[in-house]
Amino acid sequence: MTVKAELHALVEKMNANPVHIESEKDRVFQVNLKESGSLQLVLKGGRAEVFEENLGEPEVTLILSDKNFSKLLKDDLNATMAFMTGSLKVEGKMGLALKLQELVKLYQ
Repeated sequence: MTVKAELHALVEKMNANPVHIESEKDRVFQVNLKESGSLQLVLKGGRAEVFEENLGEPEVTLILSDKNFSKLLKDDLNATMAFMTGSLKVEGKMGLALKLQELVKLYQ
C-alpha cells in the first residue's frame, strides 16, 4: 500500500468515527514526501480530507521520506526522536506535528 493510500485509509477511519476530530480547530497539515510529493490533510468542521495539491496555507509542514511517513501513520515512528535525528523536519508549529502523531495513535 502506498503512503497516499495509507493516509486516505486514516482519513476514512477519522470520518467514520469523528469523535477525536470533532472538537479540533480547523487545521491544515502538509506533508512533503521525498519520493511522492506533497499532500495536505485538512481538518475542517469535524471532517478530514486529503488533497494531493496545496490548497490552503499549512500551519505545519512535515518533511520526511515516504518510508518514515508510513511508519508515522502506523504509529511506528516517534516524531520527537525522528526530529532530533534529522529524519523528520518540521516547518511551522512543532506542537501541531505532535498533535498529528497523537491523532494517528487515537485511530490505530
